[in-house]
Parts: sequence; structure tokens; C-alpha cells
Amino acid sequence: MSQQENSKVEKITGNSPEAKSLDITNQNIEQLKQLFPDVFSEGKIDFEVLKAVLGEAIDDSPERYNFTWSGKTKARQIAQTPSTGTLRPCKGESINWDTTENLFIEGDNLEVLKLLQKSYHKKVKMIYIDPPYNTGKDFVYRDNFHDNVKNYFELTEQVDNEGNKLSTNSEASGRYHSDWLNMIYPRLKLARNLLTDDGVLFASIDDNEVTNFSMLLREVFGDTNVEIYIWDTREEGTMPKTAKKTVRKEHEYILAAFKSNERIKLNKYSSYKYKDNNDWTNPDNDPRGPWMSGNISRGSGESSGGSKSFAITNPEGVVFERDWSISEEEFKALLADNRIYFANNGSGVPRRKIFANEPVESIQSSIFEGLKSSQSAKRKIADLIGCSDFDYPKPTELLSRLIEISTMSGDIVMDFFAGTGSLGHAAYELSNKENRKFILIQLPEKMASTSYSVISELTIDRLKSVTPNTGLKVFKLDETNIRPWEADFENLELVLQQSEQSIKGDRTSEDVLYEIFLKYGYDLTTPVETELVNGKIVFVVGAGALFVCLDDDITTKTVEGIAKLKEDYDPETTQVVFKDEGFADDRVKTNAIQILKQAAIDDVKSI
Repeated sequence: MSQQENSKVEKITGNSPEAKSLDITNQNIEQLKQLFPDVFSEGKIDFEVLKAVLGEAIDDSPERYNFTWSGKTKARQIAQTPSTGTLRPCKGESINWDTTENLFIEGDNLEVLKLLQKSYHKKVKMIYIDPPYNTGKDFVYRDNFHDNVKNYFELTEQVDNEGNKLSTNSEASGRYHSDWLNMIYPRLKLARNLLTDDGVLFASIDDNEVTNFSMLLREVFGDTNVEIYIWDTREEGTMPKTAKKTVRKEHEYILAAFKSNERIKLNKYSSYKYKDNNDWTNPDNDPRGPWMSGNISRGSGESSGGSKSFAITNPEGVVFERDWSISEEEFKALLADNRIYFANNGSGVPRRKIFANEPVESIQSSIFEGLKSSQSAKRKIADLIGCSDFDYPKPTELLSRLIEISTMSGDIVMDFFAGTGSLGHAAYELSNKENRKFILIQLPEKMASTSYSVISELTIDRLKSVTPNTGLKVFKLDETNIRPWEADFENLELVLQQSEQSIKGDRTSEDVLYEIFLKYGYDLTTPVETELVNGKIVFVVGAGALFVCLDDDITTKTVEGIAKLKEDYDPETTQVVFKDEGFADDRVKTNAIQILKQAAIDDVKSI
């Protein structure tokens, strides 16, 4: 690059990497270059060389196991196509905008997942989804390879531009399962990129697609990384439903897909064991209240000589030497705290006291039970916001369990089929003990309700009702803020006039700021401060990691003021973005590079 070219402010155009979401295809190619540089010739992959390098890993046999369906190749391409959309901030619908770390995004989850690729790559610890079950009545997203943002606006009216209904996936379509797989496949591929290396995706599903869904998850996450759990949907204290078929259905499935090649060990969960029966007594008048005893012996009662193998002597002098479920140090601590009970009035085996009013840590089994039902969840929503027009919401008790066994305090959880916002509600309830942050995405799907026109309105109301303290940041999917070049020779004068303005006329500086966040890979909850420099507003992002000035008539003094801000904030590295037509003249634009370089700022762009 010549010195003259190097002195220009680089403009972000429609073809710039910063103008689009993450290009997954190029990222995969770059990763392949790092692993196998010798398979590239003149910038292209030599697949014959790649086959040779992989050796026996290649299977050229025409008769091999393969999970495929009509439209799979196109669905894969859709996942790899960058988005040119943006997320517009909606402060008026939010709570505690400047401090909250909880996000709700209204829009097509495919496009939103693409837009989040840079900002949340490997940052989400747990994803839960409750996708359409493909019952023949579900809303199924019809993705468009060429322009999915435009397609989104047509879709939310639930008819296409010819008036054809798009809202259901009928079994009569002939592509019943294929349509559903084409919808979910690209979303899963994008979601996996957002998971941390030790992250997990949970998905609720019923009999209609559980087989296909589990096979699809094995393809996306790996054969050994998928488990199937059962959710017992019965509610305690209720009569069984009358069976419409020969077998009464009282369960659904929860599929778990782990990001890592090694199986992640799930956390224990806390629960209360108390039930109103005679098992709970207090014979020693313990001030902690009623208790029952639990076994601490392990195995056959013999000693293997391991770390938890030691001798315990009861009050009668009888010695028990065997394997225990706790270490000797843990036993001594429990004994000192009067939490050990010796059976048979002191002559028996030691057991642990379990108190009715104290939670007990347990390992999750393959069956989730005793965690309420969709009917109880529906009542909970009705009590909260007075609306019960949603058929099968998941109970927060179930989702709290999933969060608890898969995350720690400070982790991010996500649901990109958010529905009524149950995951956010569950995360908030857990935040009373430990802080979990959430990202929820929901299409503004139409409702028959008289109180809400679309589901996303209900979701926002519910989340605002339960998170008044922690807050909620609302964004909505829209077309990019940057005006594209569109050749129109019949209206050339108007086109040329508009080309002088890079930002659409109906967009605000904050609209553009958050598009820059997405393109540069900043978390949408990154702190933003506002500084007034020579009368111009400068957004200071991440304590000086990024300075954005989108005002007009930028002078040399303003640029010098930004250089001074860099000195004051003293970040490790700094990026600066201006509006391309915002400079007072070309001389200021040229000098800006040199002024900022002297302040050790090399990354300067205009939009």
C-alpha cells in the first residue's frame, strides 16, 4: 500500500468484512489453512491433496451411512451466508438500559444468530430451545437464500407477496419432515458456534421429530456428544389424562448436545427432600428441625483401600471399616456439626442426617420429574400478565433445573425460540441466588389474543414484569443502517444525492452505534459512555476500546480531542469510527489519520 493510500480513512462499504456478519465459510477456510497449509494451491483447496492428507479418514464408498433429506445442501448454504441486517436498539421498551446484561431480540432467529456470530462467539454456556414440534399446525420459518431480512418482513405478515399462506407445515405438503429439518439445520449450526467449549444445547421435542432431531444433533455436534432425557410432564396431585389412544402419553423428550468431544460433567442440583410423612422426625431435638437419615456406606460394605476407605467407630465401640461416600475429613466435619446419626441407639452403622428445611445436592437422572407441567406454566403466565393464550409454555421449574445443572454464576444462557420468555424468567429466579445473563430471540409471530397482537409483545411484558431490578435490553431486527448503492438510471439524480449520505435518513446515531458493535464483535451489553468533544458527541465503548463519532462538521480540533480521550482512558488498543461524510472537508479527513497515528491509533474507519 502506498503512503498516499495509507493516509486515507478506510471506508466501510457493502463489500467490507465489517459491513456483514461473520463469514463462516471464510473462517472455516482460514482454519483449514492453519491445519493443512499444503492442501492450498494458488489460494484454492486441492481436494485430491486433502484426501491424501486425511488418508483413511476418507470414505469414498457409495454405500455408506448418511443422514440426508431434500434441501439439505441449500440449508447448509443458508447457514454460511452472511447477514447484511442489523439490530436496532429499543430503549423505550427496555428497563435499566445502561446496566442490564439481559437481552431480548425481536426477529427471525436465523438472521439474529448470524448477526451475533462475532459478538458472542464461544461466549454462551447453555442454549435451550423449544422449537416448533412439527405437529402440522406449527409455524415453520421459510428461509430465503438471497435476502432473508427482506423475507423476514414478508414472513411476519404470514403471507408471501402472492398471498400464499406461510404459517403452517402441513403433512400434505409432501416435504413434511424435510421442511422442518431445513428450518432447524442452519440454526443449529450457527448456535453451536456461540457455545463455549464446555457448553451444551438442550432442546425440547416430542415424538414427531425426536428421531430426526437426535440424528441431526449427532451430525452437527458429533456422534458421541448427544444424550436423550425424558421429561415427565405429569403434574403432582392431578388425575391422569384420559387416553385418546391405547397408551397414555405423559412425557416429552429433552435432547442434550455437548460442544466438547469429551462428555461434560453436569452440575449437581439443589432440592428439598421434605414430604409431609412420618419419615421426618426429630428424636434428638436438633434445633435445625425434623430430619431423616441417609446412607453413607458405599458398595458391598468391604474396604478397597481407596481414598474414601477408612474406619469409623460407633459409640458402642464397634468398628466399621469399609468404603464410604464421603472422605474422612468430610466425616469428621459432619460429626462435629452433629450431622452423623448412629442407628440402633448408637450401636449401628453411621448415617447422615438430612434436614427437611435444607436443600440437598443431587445428580440429575435421565428422567426429569416433579418439575411442574405446561398447564402450571400457563397459569403462572396468566397470573403474571393476565394472558393465557399460549398453548404449551415450559415451566420455569424445568428450565431452572437445566440452567442449574449446566451453568455457573455469571454465565450466559440463550433461547432462540423464546416463546413466552420462560428461560429468561427462570434465569431471573435463579439470579436471586446466582447471576445468570440471558439472550432471548423471538419472531413477532401473530397471536389470536385480543391483548397482544404478536408473541414478542407478550414476551417483553413478561420479562419486564419479572426483571425490574436486573433489567432488560430490547433490540429489533431490521435492514442495515448503511445505505446501499442501487443503480437506478431513471432516477440517477436522486441516487447520486442519496449516495452522498452513507446512513439512511430515518436512523439514529445509536442505531448505527449498535450496528458497529455487531460488525466489530462487541458484546451488546458493553458499557457505553458519552463524551462531548469540541461540541460533538463521541461514544466511548468499553472504556476506550472503541471511539465512535457520527456527527457532522468534524474538524481537526475534534480529532485532536479524540486523541486526548485515548490518552485519558489509556486502553491497550483503540479503534475509531467516523461517519464518512461527517468531516468538514477532505483536508480534515486526511489529517485525521496522522493525528490519530501520533496517539498510537492505527485502526481508523468511516462508515
